[in-house]
Amino acid sequence: MNRVKKMKATNFFVLAWLSLLPVYAQDSTNILNQKRLHTVLIAGGAAYTATLIGLNNLWYSQSEKQSFRFFNDNDEWKQVDKMGHFFTAFHFSSATSATLQWANVEKRKADLWGSVTGFLILLPIEIMDGFSADYGASGGDLLANAAGSAFFLGQSLIWKETRIQPKFSFQRTGYPALRTDGTLGEGMPSEIIKDYNGQTYWLSVDLDKFFHFPKWLNLAVGYGANEMVYACDHENQAAGYNAFRQYYVGIDFDLSHIRTKSKALNTALFLVNMIRLPAPAFQFSKNGNSFQMFQF
Repeated sequence: MNRVKKMKATNFFVLAWLSLLPVYAQDSTNILNQKRLHTVLIAGGAAYTATLIGLNNLWYSQSEKQSFRFFNDNDEWKQVDKMGHFFTAFHFSSATSATLQWANVEKRKADLWGSVTGFLILLPIEIMDGFSADYGASGGDLLANAAGSAFFLGQSLIWKETRIQPKFSFQRTGYPALRTDGTLGEGMPSEIIKDYNGQTYWLSVDLDKFFHFPKWLNLAVGYGANEMVYACDHENQAAGYNAFRQYYVGIDFDLSHIRTKSKALNTALFLVNMIRLPAPAFQFSKNGNSFQMFQF
C-alpha cells in the first residue's frame, strides 16, 4: 500500500488552499459584515471544492473502489506524518477563525466555528481514503486532525488567544536518493512534502504572554526523525537502517506582533509565521546531542 505519496500530496493541497484565505484585521464597526461573510463562504467553498476535485482526479480516479475500511498506519514514519496532520488542522482552524473575524463574526464564535471547520475540511480526504482500495482511512490521522483543531480551540477558551503555535521547518537530506520510486521525493520542492526525514514540527511558545519577555522572541520545542528510508522500523532494519527520533529546544522569532496597513503583507506575515525560521537550537537523540546556531 503506497499511502505515503498520497498523504504528502494531501498536505500540499490543503496548505495551498490555506494560502488563499484572506487573513485581514477586523474592522472597527463590530457589526457582522454580510458581504464579507458571503465572500468568505463562496470563495472558500469554491476553492475547497476545486481542491477535492483535483485531489480525486490525481490520486483516486485510477484506484479501485472498496467498501469503507480503516488502515492502521500509526507505526509508520515515527509518527512525523501525524504531526503534519496536527499542524494542518490547527492552521486551518486559525485561518478560518481569522477570516470569519474579518467578516466581524464575534471572536468566540469565530474560534469555535474555525476549529470545527479545521477538522471538517480534512474529513472528506479520510473518507475518500476509506473507499479507495489503495489506501484506507486512518484513525490516527483523524485523531491528529481533531487534536490540532482542539489545540487551537482550547487555547481560545483558556486564554482567549493563541499562545502556543505549531510551526514547520525543513532541511534537505540524502535519503530521497535511496528510494528510486520517488517515495521520498525527486528533487525540490517535492522533497519538502515527501521526505519526512527533513521535516521538523515545532511548538512555539509566546513567552511574553506568561511573563516579561521580548515580544518578538519565543521558546520553541521541536520533534522530527531521521534515517527513515522506509515507513516502518522493521523495513528499515531489514535494509540496514536504524530510524530514530530527534527532539529540539531552541528560540523562535514571532512575526505575529508585526502590524502593517497592507492587507497583502499582513497575509504574507501570517503565512510565514507558520514556519520556524533558522535560529539556535539544541538537538537531542539516542545518537547523541548537539547544538546548531542555525537549526532549520
